[in-house]
Amino acid sequence: MSSYQNRHALIFYGALCFSVFQIITAAFSPLSTTVVRAIHVGFLLFLVYQLYGARGQSLTRPSVWGTLLGTVALLFAFYHWWFEADLIYRAGEMNQTDWIIGSVTLLMVFDAARRLMGWALPLICLTFAGYALFGQHLPDALMHRGYGLDQVVSQLAFSTEGIYGTPTYVSSSYIFLFILFGAFLEQAGMLRLFNDVAIGSVGHTRGGPAKVSVLSSGMMGTINGSGVANVVSTGQFTIPLMKKFGYRADFAGAVEATSSMGGQIMPPVMGAVAFIMAETINVPYVEITKAALIPALLYFFTVFLMVHLEAGRAGLNGLPKSECPNPLKALKERWYLLLPLAALVVMLFSGFTPLFAGMMGLALTVVLIMGNGLARHISAKGLRYGFWVLLGLACATFNHYGITAIFVIVAILTVLLLVKREQNILSTVINALYQGALHALPVGVACALVGVIIGVISLTGAATIVAGFIIQLGEHSLLLSLALTMLTCLVLGMGIPTIPNYIITSSIAAPALLELGVPLIVSHMFVFYFGIMADLTPPVALAAFAASPIAGASGLRIGMRSLQIAIAGFVVPYMAVYTPELMLQGDAGIAATLFVIFKALLAVSLWGMGAIGYWLKPFTLVERLIAVGAAALLVFSLPMTDELGLGLAALLLGRHWWQQRRRQPLMTAS
Repeated sequence: MSSYQNRHALIFYGALCFSVFQIITAAFSPLSTTVVRAIHVGFLLFLVYQLYGARGQSLTRPSVWGTLLGTVALLFAFYHWWFEADLIYRAGEMNQTDWIIGSVTLLMVFDAARRLMGWALPLICLTFAGYALFGQHLPDALMHRGYGLDQVVSQLAFSTEGIYGTPTYVSSSYIFLFILFGAFLEQAGMLRLFNDVAIGSVGHTRGGPAKVSVLSSGMMGTINGSGVANVVSTGQFTIPLMKKFGYRADFAGAVEATSSMGGQIMPPVMGAVAFIMAETINVPYVEITKAALIPALLYFFTVFLMVHLEAGRAGLNGLPKSECPNPLKALKERWYLLLPLAALVVMLFSGFTPLFAGMMGLALTVVLIMGNGLARHISAKGLRYGFWVLLGLACATFNHYGITAIFVIVAILTVLLLVKREQNILSTVINALYQGALHALPVGVACALVGVIIGVISLTGAATIVAGFIIQLGEHSLLLSLALTMLTCLVLGMGIPTIPNYIITSSIAAPALLELGVPLIVSHMFVFYFGIMADLTPPVALAAFAASPIAGASGLRIGMRSLQIAIAGFVVPYMAVYTPELMLQGDAGIAATLFVIFKALLAVSLWGMGAIGYWLKPFTLVERLIAVGAAALLVFSLPMTDELGLGLAALLLGRHWWQQRRRQPLMTAS
């Protein structure tokens, strides 16, 4: 039975209407962006009040008060549509009705975020709102000229720099669409395909079960939009598998948490932050993904290496070869599931907008789900339906707008043709629409609430204070400025999802790094990376605590192990600042870029060996310290640091290899 069938009708139809509304506005753009943002937030509030009680507990049936509050929030959202012309005409000057609706909506956004995510993010945003109202009473270094309550409410509830600002715009267009895209792929069986390919490829190697987690969680994490949600879904399979083959519970949980969070830095989707970053800094989406590619590969290389080294240290073998599925067979049977992802990547890198590419990918996924006869075996009917799918996709590449409607109509007609023959098709599509709406709630509410911070910063100019302090430090030491920015991201990220964390830190800290000479994309990637690391960093470590009940280990212990495994997430951003070629920035040639990549691979490998204490055989304490020291030297592009780091690494690894080579004949003889 599909999960939506266990839900109350109000929740089910609310979620379904939300998804349908977002698809229609994405495909046909019938409303202005301001109205779409307002109704998007209205639907978010409506569903949160149906699903969560006053103390944040999950509900299976909406309460009377929840239904009332949710309905009020949705009606207030439609106020922006009904009186759109009047609101534009009197922009900045509210009447009594505006004042009531704006104030109540603001309070509801704070309350919904509290119910959904706890107190951390609402308290931070409330602090900024308090600064806007009372900042004129602070010391000179922090004070502003003062703003009335009406000015603050107008800025936060009716302008495009408050709860309806850029984050909500991105959430109501790109993010929701890609979350829905991930939900449809999951319903179509993408998770099973990833698991089968991962197990068949690396399951039989040393430490195979953990390597399966790295591959499957990383692949699924890049398309489903939430690292924490990915821990809960893929972790149900990978964590017990790792424990079964000898990995300690805390290490198994840490591998899953680290891999799932890493999916958010892996193109093409990158947990939806790439779209917000592109809008924020006005850089093409493709440039963001190009800059992210090498660091993401380094991250997963490190996680893979750490798993391999831990397996060698603990003497853990892989799954029996006979128990591993054939990856080529899995791809042969379900290759069609990769078509939407391939089409998405091709369109994104061919210059189409993310909105259009996401819409086409979603439409193709829907048609593939409905044509599941084609998934099992290529039949005559399957070929006929597949022909119309490919024809629609080909036409869409030539006509950016008109053929979108035709392609959607083809999908609808395919539904009508196939529902009679395949009873579970409609159920699968509806469940994907339902699940997609629910998955969008934490991201959407967070995007709306962090608009408060952006609105206050825009109103008061608060970012210049923090930026000025970081720049002052940077005049004496860029490293100190980077460390301060890193700590800011980690502290703000305690209990806050990655997207709002990036929005906050990119508004406050990234401009300061840019002023210190750090390239634009690198400065934003720096704060983004440490926003992700915040979900792995104790004491909060959301991803680690999500893995805790599945692994049966303390969330704090899982968080500490995650820091050890995800060391590349801490090293690579610093390396990119000192050597921007790592993110394909700057004017360096191919040779220089390849050297930087080699240096980064060696640095993260040395960090891993030092952290685990093993390569070909266990490291001594001195060898571990030398490995970490050599890695640190390779991070900073200062005079002679590369030469010293490479020299230390060569001595350490050469000596270690020679000792192991001499040891093997002795072991054989004995």
